[in-house]
Amino acid sequence: MHTHTLPELESARRVRHGFFGRDGGVSEGLYRSLNCGNGSNDDPTCVAENRRRAAAHIGVGDTGLVTAYQVHSDRVATVETPWPPGAAPKVDGLVTREPGIALAVLTADCAPVLLADDGAGVIGAAHAGWRGALAGIVEAVVDAMVALGASRGDIVGGVGPTIGPESYEVGPEFPAPFLKQTDDNRAFFRTAPRNGHFLFDLKGYVARRLTEAGIGDVHVLPFDTCADEDQFFSYRRACLRGEGDYGRALSAIALHA
Repeated sequence: MHTHTLPELESARRVRHGFFGRDGGVSEGLYRSLNCGNGSNDDPTCVAENRRRAAAHIGVGDTGLVTAYQVHSDRVATVETPWPPGAAPKVDGLVTREPGIALAVLTADCAPVLLADDGAGVIGAAHAGWRGALAGIVEAVVDAMVALGASRGDIVGGVGPTIGPESYEVGPEFPAPFLKQTDDNRAFFRTAPRNGHFLFDLKGYVARRLTEAGIGDVHVLPFDTCADEDQFFSYRRACLRGEGDYGRALSAIALHA
């Protein structure tokens, strides 16, 4: 099973993390092979086995892998014990200081964000689609980590595999709320070949929000989930092809004693 990692987090003494792609699972067809999305129409037994494998890779038991009911919000849950199946809160950020819990987010083009203050023993994860990122999910996770004892300047983290700007065409109305926030956000839009449309740099925007939140060390992995079918699931690619569903990739971070 292959995962992508941030070298700066790899060196952390108490933290294990990974941005999982499609490799190493048991699902078939549209979901080949490591689909970890309970919200997909994949065989639930396959999803459960895929999640078990991902949890083991991160070094926790399958009951220690925690995911939320993601709703593109700026809401964050502090995890003290894993919740039972079906009881996941509707949030897009997770934080903890408890060893043995893997905080995980599910994505298929949105930006997965993993964060850690290794010294303080505090970790966080965020699902950052454009709505959540615009609303402030990144800052909300950082604030929640600080509330648990993390120091902004000591937090290391970054953005995992996300749809790239060459693949993310948006309509003429899309930039307005970003430009209303600050005209500096114009840097994340380029003119698309289609008249009146733009190409949006989601991962660049999320990284900027991390930096503005005071994170000491921010990194961005270079992958484009939509363009790289061999490695990644993609909602946009599935829509462009008229496919009925799509797999979800898992990104997870765990604290070890």
